[in-house]
Amino acid sequence: MTDPDSEQTTGGALGKLAGRAKEAVGSALGREDLAREGRLQQAQADAEREAAVEATEARQREAEAELQSERAETEIERERLENELDAKAREQAAERDRNQVELEADARARQQEAAAELGRDAQESAADLEEQRAVAQAAAEAERARALEQEARSAQARADRRDPEGN
Repeated sequence: MTDPDSEQTTGGALGKLAGRAKEAVGSALGREDLAREGRLQQAQADAEREAAVEATEARQREAEAELQSERAETEIERERLENELDAKAREQAAERDRNQVELEADARARQQEAAAELGRDAQESAADLEEQRAVAQAAAEAERARALEQEARSAQARADRRDPEGN
């Protein structure tokens, strides 16, 4: 006979089968201790199977949680990289805009400088022209004055010939 305090059972499918056999033999022979041992062995096999299923499910949940965590980390990293790329694109666009503004400012400055140079040249040309006009006018007035002096001398000479005494 088996001691109920020192009973050991075999687990798994084989343990369940052995437990059924013990229960059947114990019931057939009227040995309640053997039948009880068979039922315990079946219960232990069921408990071990359920524990194994629960452990597998727990590992599966743990793996799913880890996968979800990795997905979340990957998504965070993707967003960080995307934001970094967006920031770089904004910086490049700002740099292009700054360069464009500088080029336009340089072009305006060159245009203004050229316009100022043209203005100076026009003023110099106008001054040169005015000087030439003044020289030409002075020459014309000098010529006119010379012609008038000559006319006056001719008139004086005619007058002297008409009145040689000067009265």
